[in-house]
Amino acid sequence: MGFVIEVNQLTKRYGGKTAVDNLSFTVRPGHVTGFLGPNGAGKSTTLRMILGLDAPTAGTATVSGVPFRSHPRGLRHVGALLDAQQVHGGRSAASHLSALAVSNGIPRRRVAEVLHEVGLTDVARRRIGGFSLGMKQRLGIATALLGDPPVLIFDEPINGMDPEGVRWVRHLFRRLAAEGRTVFLSSHLMSEMENTADELVVIGQGRLIAAEPLHSFAARSSRIGVVVRTPQSAELVAVLTAAGATVEPDAERLTVTGLPAERIGTLAFDNRILLHELTTRTASLEEAFMRLTADSVEYLAGQPR
Repeated sequence: MGFVIEVNQLTKRYGGKTAVDNLSFTVRPGHVTGFLGPNGAGKSTTLRMILGLDAPTAGTATVSGVPFRSHPRGLRHVGALLDAQQVHGGRSAASHLSALAVSNGIPRRRVAEVLHEVGLTDVARRRIGGFSLGMKQRLGIATALLGDPPVLIFDEPINGMDPEGVRWVRHLFRRLAAEGRTVFLSSHLMSEMENTADELVVIGQGRLIAAEPLHSFAARSSRIGVVVRTPQSAELVAVLTAAGATVEPDAERLTVTGLPAERIGTLAFDNRILLHELTTRTASLEEAFMRLTADSVEYLAGQPR
């Protein structure tokens, strides 16, 4: 089985509301797998069930073939950051990690090692209550790394981090995956997923929308188009439409689908149409995500559902 997270027909209901609905996917080692979905999609509930914090109504969630609760000294098997704010503010960073090390049979030297790795050595003796959100996120990541586990789960780990911290986290996650670990990352920031994730699991209203490589998701759900700018818009629209293209006006530009840029340029030249811009454009991950999850958004600003 290896260090695999496996979710199989997982369901969670709270009264009459279904938060997770017959969800199945697999997260494998050696990759950063991004976990995406609109607010209220069931991401945090799914992570809590993987970690044994919530019991499923039906289905299973296992790590390396067994429920997380079956792993003795869990931090040696799975490191997780779900909520950086849920830490006793009266303790220091060092004492917080030391207590976890003792309870999980982890050598004390790891406390200093992970504090150094996340950049908190100089504030190790300060009370956590005085930490900024970004510092608490770093401490949460240190906690996840403490047992040197093969499986790591992070829920919105870069909230409150400055640009340097975001870059550091990005490189850390990719390094951990390159070491052969299983890295499962939930985030609402599409730009970070584009820069960090190799694979994606996308859900909406608790149901699976996609589980595939990031590039495949973008290619399948994105529309490749060509952006054209010309002072002869009407003439060009007529020529391109006659050639079978679809043309959408957008301010001073036209977005063309159905023809490659080379063919558009040739048609414009043959018809003596002046072009000021001709650019092939692929929709971003964010645009692809918005299209595929449009029917799964629970709350639309200004639009009741």
